[in-house]
Amino acid sequence: MKILKRVPFWIILMITVVIFITPFLFMVSNSFEEFSYVLPTPPRILPSRISFEAYEHVLTQSVLPRAAFNSVVITLCTAFFTVLVSSLSAYGFARIDFLGREVLFKIYLATLMLPGFLNIIPQFLVLQGIGTSETGLIGTKPGLILLYVGTGICGNTFFLRGHMAALPKELEEAVLIDGGGHFTTFFKVMLPLALPSISTLAIFCLQGTWEEFFSAKVILGGVQNNITLPVMIQSLKGAHATRWEWIFAASILAQIPMILLFAAFQKRFVVSGLAEGSVKA
Repeated sequence: MKILKRVPFWIILMITVVIFITPFLFMVSNSFEEFSYVLPTPPRILPSRISFEAYEHVLTQSVLPRAAFNSVVITLCTAFFTVLVSSLSAYGFARIDFLGREVLFKIYLATLMLPGFLNIIPQFLVLQGIGTSETGLIGTKPGLILLYVGTGICGNTFFLRGHMAALPKELEEAVLIDGGGHFTTFFKVMLPLALPSISTLAIFCLQGTWEEFFSAKVILGGVQNNITLPVMIQSLKGAHATRWEWIFAASILAQIPMILLFAAFQKRFVVSGLAEGSVKA
């Protein structure tokens, strides 16, 4: 009976896996094909031939090394500053009782209701006004990093606040008794205990920044020295016709670092119980 009760669950799970994995299999399969700018009809899941010409074409692009370097720099810097600022913000909302805390946090939550693309115009104008040049930070890597970090603070604070609020208050009181302040409490106690959730945030931040296209396209524009991998992949698309095997091959190559990241750090996702036993019952 226990096995029979699990059958519907496994059926639903398998159907969901097929739905999610089919587009990826289609992309992988057709990256080995050669199209005359038109995708096959009906769509093919299995390739009719195996050819690496599309991968060779992508790897020989002169802009690829620069785009990959820019993506690595922007992604790592964004993840570092996002984790630092968001964890400090979450600690403030979770452990410090200041005037207007709940009101400010509700404002944080309200910003999450707005689609990101609606904010791109004011964000563009703000970045344009920073600096001494006419374009400000537009077209620069620091400008894009600042945009990523700033737009992610509210959601990331909401993600971390609950975990930090659940940590025993006795640990904070012990630090205060010993003469420590909030920074000592944060870096010596709260940060190590919140490391699983912070690691999870860092992984999702790395993935989201690595794959982000819209903001990178708007902020960096056509500055070839600063373009990222998603922008470079979009440039492979022709004005009137597209060699889709090039797009598929470039997309798969760009996904390899993220696949390796999840494979290496899958055990770092949120776990509970790290604070158990830290205080007496």
